[in-house]
Amino acid sequence: MELTDINYIKRLLGRHGFTFSKALGQNFLIDPTVCPRMAEMCGAGPDDGVIEIGPGIGVLTVELAKRAKKTVSVELDTRLIPVLAETLTDYRNAQVINADVMKTDLGRLIDEQFGGMRVFVCANLPYYITSPIIMYLLESRLPVESITVMVQKEAAERLCAPVGTRSAGAITAAVNYYASAERLFEVGRSSFLPSPNVDSEVIKLTVRKTPPVSVDDEKFFFSVISASFSQRRKTAANGLSSMLGISKDKINTALADIGVSPTVRAEALSMEQLAALSNKLREIKNG
Repeated sequence: MELTDINYIKRLLGRHGFTFSKALGQNFLIDPTVCPRMAEMCGAGPDDGVIEIGPGIGVLTVELAKRAKKTVSVELDTRLIPVLAETLTDYRNAQVINADVMKTDLGRLIDEQFGGMRVFVCANLPYYITSPIIMYLLESRLPVESITVMVQKEAAERLCAPVGTRSAGAITAAVNYYASAERLFEVGRSSFLPSPNVDSEVIKLTVRKTPPVSVDDEKFFFSVISASFSQRRKTAANGLSSMLGISKDKINTALADIGVSPTVRAEALSMEQLAALSNKLREIKNG
């Protein structure tokens, strides 16, 4: 594929006077096998719509446009807009919006652009903003089927770890509340231009219709998750006490009430235990 040919990419970018931005985490794919596989596994079909974030020069965009009825790509870098106009000229079902996805009303975008279609998200995310984008997509409760993204391998391990294991973190539990996560395939650093210092991995977050646990107050539940993991080397009670303003004695009582040791670390807590703890601590906080 031309868009993954290094010489073609250099000529293309040279014509447009484009230089890579480290600040925007720009690394363009040059492995021709990655994007077709990623687009296929995202699950969008000929009657579906796809939102892409950070299309770069359009390598993944082209593969999505071949499979979906319509693709809308959100690109922050104004310099790439004329590049994409050239590379996507044969794909009338591919639209590019020059905007910051974190400041874009994606719910409105879906209503305006996709008119009743099933919608999927598929993207090669910049490493520096992976977690904020994923949480923004999930917290917005968008009517999307799934989110298939390429992220740093270490981030993939954390995002897809089973809750209640040593690899889990606050982001693991938060993501698990909204979606079920799976690791799809690895992508080596040599697959990019310029080559990053780390390997990548494609993951898929299938959005849940309903959360896996029942909580009395979602906002407080996420505060409990954040506080529990705030001091990973210490017990969950330490973080909870300092961040929630509840005495350690009361937190220990809450832990005992849900059948958990006061010396437990956050990484050992299951989603059910985190939910039960949140509901118990909310009762205590509200008197």
